[in-house]
Amino acid sequence: MDRLKQSLLDAPIIEKEGYHYFVHPISDGVPMLEPELLREIVIRIIRKAEIEDVDKIVTPAAMGIHISTAVSLMTDIPLVVIRKRQYGLDGEVSLTQQTGYSESEMYINDVFEGDRVLVLDDVLSTGGTLRAITDALDHIGADVSDVVAVIKKEGPNELDDSGVDVKTLINVDVVDGEVVITDEHGDD
Repeated sequence: MDRLKQSLLDAPIIEKEGYHYFVHPISDGVPMLEPELLREIVIRIIRKAEIEDVDKIVTPAAMGIHISTAVSLMTDIPLVVIRKRQYGLDGEVSLTQQTGYSESEMYINDVFEGDRVLVLDDVLSTGGTLRAITDALDHIGADVSDVVAVIKKEGPNELDDSGVDVKTLINVDVVDGEVVITDEHGDD
């Protein structure tokens, strides 16, 4: 995880409504995402996640898509993108996503009762997005095999007391305007 670690240490920090936010190719698409970094992350996800017998990878738009697409290509597991646009298709389920700086509706299609799913996301920070997704998947009756976020920003989040365990590849904090690596191996 040398590339991921170094890229986080080099990440600029911005403040949005009192929330300190690092700007990173995995979470924001800027600066440019180098293929070596994406490859390193995908290999680590495949090694860490419970993917045996998974029917579908589920990820939120937009910043989970590039990671999940690469994992799907490497594992031949189909990909479902939770979108911010409603299409009104049969079986569509809505959820409310809350992050540290916004709230919006998202929509899931093509996940059904009994599906075994792997949930992938770029960052676990407030936990609002992953909590909404796992609650919606539970409502649908899907079996969440595993939840993996590439980066975890330290601090309390909405999944802490939910019974949902999130695996991460690296854990960070933002201290005095800089990213600090708190666990370079993440959570298991």
